[in-house]
Amino acid sequence: MVAVPVIQAAPQPAITLSNVQKQYGGERGVLALDRISTQIRDREFVSLIGPSGCGKSTLLRIISGLTSFEADEASVFGQAIAGPPAELGIVFQTANLLPWRTVAANLSLAVELRGHKTPDLPERTNAMLAKLGLEGFGARYPHELSGGMKQRVAIGQALMANPRVLLMDEPFGALDALTRDHLNVELLRIWQAERKTVVMVTHSISEAIFLSDRALVMSARPGRIIEDIRIDLPRPRDPRTTRQHPEFGRYVVQLSELMGIV
Repeated sequence: MVAVPVIQAAPQPAITLSNVQKQYGGERGVLALDRISTQIRDREFVSLIGPSGCGKSTLLRIISGLTSFEADEASVFGQAIAGPPAELGIVFQTANLLPWRTVAANLSLAVELRGHKTPDLPERTNAMLAKLGLEGFGARYPHELSGGMKQRVAIGQALMANPRVLLMDEPFGALDALTRDHLNVELLRIWQAERKTVVMVTHSISEAIFLSDRALVMSARPGRIIEDIRIDLPRPRDPRTTRQHPEFGRYVVQLSELMGIV
């Protein structure tokens, strides 16, 4: 008897975008995004880079269901985007922590707002504090934290609801270079442990290369994807070996040329 090979279907993409357009101000207004089409696989880390005003944050808001748009298709795990998807978390450039709640209470906020019954919430919160490197800070308030620590809490807050997709809108853009580099390492460590699908807006070429599986390069307005670059660097990654890898420099040059920097 001849064995019949089993053909497995390709896994469903986490995010599918087909001919996504966004125009502000009606037909005579400003075309912000023009025919954006791409697919992002489950557990993939993808960075959006491009000049200021090209629509990176707008595209992130479309995926998050926070702004209207036109498209042939826009879906998260096969479900059309018609509002904030339940399987999605988002981290903004500014850590929007509630100043009257402790760090631990801010971490649990996303779970509380979703109405989940979680009797193990204190244990999960403590585990997240450890994962973020913030043991001993659960009883502190946001004004007692540095900018980098606040951003770690914001990331942890989004992860507490256990989303399958994490959107990040320039999460480290307001931080100094040293803190930013440190948080790149922390984010990579957390992602390698959690393996969420991540889409991150950044203006930093080196950040995109260090963190990502792919970098989607966008044109000036109206925003279009002009290049989809696969970052073929070994994982797991660490700052020393990854940035010293010969291919790292080649990616820097390639993305800089696409961005019009060199």
